Amino acid sequence: MVIYLDSTAFLFTRSFPMSLAPTSWMQNALKTILSSLLVLSLVTGCALPQVSAEDRLFLDVSVDLVGSFTLAKQDFEGDPIGGISAIAYDIPRDRLYALSDSRDRPRFYTFKATGLTDGNPTLIPEAVTYLKDNEGSPYAPGTLDSEGMAFVPPDKLLISSEGSPASSIAPAVGEYSLATGQLQTVLPLPDRYIPEGILNAERANRGLSVVEAQGIQENISFEALAINISSGTGGVYEPYRLFVATEGPLLQDLDLTADIPYKNRLLHYTIDQYQTTLVSEHLYEMELSPTGAVLHGLSEIAVLDQGGHFLGIERSYGFQGFDIKLFQLASGSATDISAIASLQGDTSGIGPIRKKLVLDLADLPLPLQNYEAMTFGPSLPNGDRTLIIASDDNFDPEQDTNFLVFDLKQT
Repeated sequence: MVIYLDSTAFLFTRSFPMSLAPTSWMQNALKTILSSLLVLSLVTGCALPQVSAEDRLFLDVSVDLVGSFTLAKQDFEGDPIGGISAIAYDIPRDRLYALSDSRDRPRFYTFKATGLTDGNPTLIPEAVTYLKDNEGSPYAPGTLDSEGMAFVPPDKLLISSEGSPASSIAPAVGEYSLATGQLQTVLPLPDRYIPEGILNAERANRGLSVVEAQGIQENISFEALAINISSGTGGVYEPYRLFVATEGPLLQDLDLTADIPYKNRLLHYTIDQYQTTLVSEHLYEMELSPTGAVLHGLSEIAVLDQGGHFLGIERSYGFQGFDIKLFQLASGSATDISAIASLQGDTSGIGPIRKKLVLDLADLPLPLQNYEAMTFGPSLPNGDRTLIIASDDNFDPEQDTNFLVFDLKQT
């Protein structure tokens, strides 16, 4: 309903002979009546639903299982297919890349994927590409622990390595050739992520003082990695954003009490052909570790939109088995912690990345596996994106490499 008070009064006046035209008090009374009717109409017919401030932080996101596929145990070109720690879908080529976290021969597989949109997914291995250093030589066994991966169109992969404090190997994020697997560029990391044993050796060579215990912890480093562009763009012509998160807290951020959640860090970069810039860093608070868990961390993220919304997988394992949950993340109100050396103790003054449960994978009609990889796939006939989640069998004959395909509903 739209009411123009002044024009209505004017028409009312024009419809009478001048001798019978309403006086000014009649016009004012008419305006008052019409205003009251307008307010009543808005209150009764146009009432807005009550939405909490918390809900306004998040998108309306849900997932429905479309289908699943278990990859048969098999060798391909002499090595077993397994240890899938990250996946990325290439829309123009209609292929799925799967990163293996084998420390002996780090590699990624190229799969032909069919049936992703009709409920009958199937993956057929077509090629394997072994990762190489910047000189084109295969990595020595144990020197690269490849965990996170994103496809950068048209022909690159960003891959994260967890490193190993015990073996004096630093964590890393590198850009690799899709065709050859050769390292092309290494991204800069803040010193606080480098274990003190490695960093102090470098600082001693430069005549600098040593630092206290710090850096990534063994096997809970850079596990989650995502970029903000779709593989369907065909190419990158402007700066894009990279997000990489630790699976667990840095040593200097660790609180040794069970009732304080792990405090992970998420790095936000912009990347173009000329430079890489660290834009900000944010606190990601894990759910409390389940009783008896020996593994508990953030295993993967995926970018939902350009407004700071993500999906994230939290994974735990212990004597109760796996506990795996899919969350929506909202980073818009999160504090930049890039100048904060330690997150130990009270962090009530720091705004963390907020999160909201989307799916507890235990609610699916399927046995829980070691799900830790995630990517967006092709669009469904209804226009929704597919979301693909994959499990890591740890090269264990008793575990499976399983792929779940979901209908991602997002508004």
